[in-house]
Formats: sequence, structure tokens, C-alpha cells
Amino acid sequence: MATPPATTAAPAKSDAVRTASTPAQVPVAALPVQADEVAFDIRNFSLWYGQRQALMDVTIRIPAKRVTAIIGPSGCGKSTFLRALNRMHELTPGTRLEGSLQHFGKDLYGPGIEAVAIRRRVGMVFQKSNPFPTMSIAENVLVGLRLNGIRDKTVLQDRLEQSLRMAALWDEVKDVLGRPGTSLSGGQQQRLCIARSLAVQPETLLMDEPCSALDPIATAKIEELIQSLRASYTVVIVTHNMQQAARCSDRTAFFYMGKLIEFGDTRNIFTNPGNPQTEAYVSGRFG
Repeated sequence: MATPPATTAAPAKSDAVRTASTPAQVPVAALPVQADEVAFDIRNFSLWYGQRQALMDVTIRIPAKRVTAIIGPSGCGKSTFLRALNRMHELTPGTRLEGSLQHFGKDLYGPGIEAVAIRRRVGMVFQKSNPFPTMSIAENVLVGLRLNGIRDKTVLQDRLEQSLRMAALWDEVKDVLGRPGTSLSGGQQQRLCIARSLAVQPETLLMDEPCSALDPIATAKIEELIQSLRASYTVVIVTHNMQQAARCSDRTAFFYMGKLIEFGDTRNIFTNPGNPQTEAYVSGRFG
């Protein structure tokens, strides 16, 4: 495996410290990227698991109502970065971070900001679909609303149908809503989990390798769904599949060894990258 060239010097670290409680032709996205509202404004963000530093001085501005793909080899910090966007990393003891991370102008780690409240605003879909096995299809979608105290049957029914339609699943399950969520196929289960995230009406949806366990047909449906969601949501997706990143995303960020190497328009990242490490990775010379 060829060793990629070295990167330029990283920006200086922020002094603010907080401790958490706990060569292929690739098809490129055709949608032009324009000036956007910023969803995530991240400055000099670093993160440690105990003594191991997983992210190093990441500075990036992720646009709203666009799809941003995070690519890079295994162990480069992609999933860690994604989990930091809704404070899921706090579930790992000994996590420490420094720098600034804002979501639509609000500090996600500010005083008095609860992680549970952040996760309502920033939804998460994981690599492996995880419908609750003891709940029906309908209850899997509505569980977050019920936990937030919503009891109005009309509201729940409207949100159920709306969320399943947005997840392109309504026509497939509308007559079997009482069946267990685990009775669905793998691809349907993943779309069910997306519907569950959408039901609480988040501002942003994070997806960590959402198609890695799916067949090509199910993957195509998820990719179509991701592209449809960009009209209403900010979507950030981690993927090892560079063709998927090229098909689905407007912007692409390349991570390597915990550092953000390059971030820009997806078309440019795959056809005219500005950094030799990025070029080496997208052309298949390493990774």
C-alpha cells in the first residue's frame, strides 16, 4: 500500500477545553452547490478517547439542506466525527474534546445544553438497522413522539403517515402497521429507522454507513430517499462507498488519520481534488 504524501500544517488549536460526561472513473453528483446557510460551523475541533486522539483540529462549515458525504479509510475518524455532531460519543467513558461546534448558530456543548435535546434536533441512523423488536411498525415510528409526551391520536396518526411517506415506506406497510418492525426486509427496516428519526422532526439527519448491510436494490432506494430529503433536511452521511458519495452528495469531506484533509464540491473532490492525499484516495492508490 503506497503511503500518501504529507498534509499541510493544521490550524492552531482552540484553548477552550471541555470534558464529556461520559484509478476508477466515479460518477459524480450533478447538482450544483451554491452559497448556503450553514448547519454546522465547526472550528478547531479535536476529540480524545482516553489518551488516544481520534480527531485533530477539524474546521469545517457544513451547509444546510444539502447532502454532505464523509469519506476516508477505516479508522480515519469518520464515524467519530459524525457521532460528535449529536453528542453520541458521550456514551463512551473518558471522552474529552476541545474547540467549537455550533449547529445553526447554537453551541452544541454550551452550558445547560442537554444531549437528549440535541438528539431531537440532530437525528441519527446507524449502520445496522435497529427497529425495536417488541414494537409494531407503527410504534417504532411513534416511540420518540410518545417519549416526548405527545398523546394526541390525530397528531400521532398524521405524523406516522407523514414520516413513512417521507421514508418511501408508506405504500409498502400501510396495511400491516401492526406487524413487528423486525418482520420487514433489511432495506425496509433501515427505512423504518429513517422514518423513526424523521417523526420527531429534526433539523439534521446523520447517517453512518446506512447501506453497508443492504443489497443493491435496497441501497438504490435509500440513495433515492437521501436525495429527496435534501429539500427539507441537512443530511450528513458517512460512507466507504465512493460511488455512493458521488451519486448522493453535494459536498464531500475526506478524512485521513483523524484530520480533515479536504472539503469541497463533490464534483471537484472526485475529478479535480486540490490535495494529493485526496487524489491518491479517490483514485484507489491507497485506502
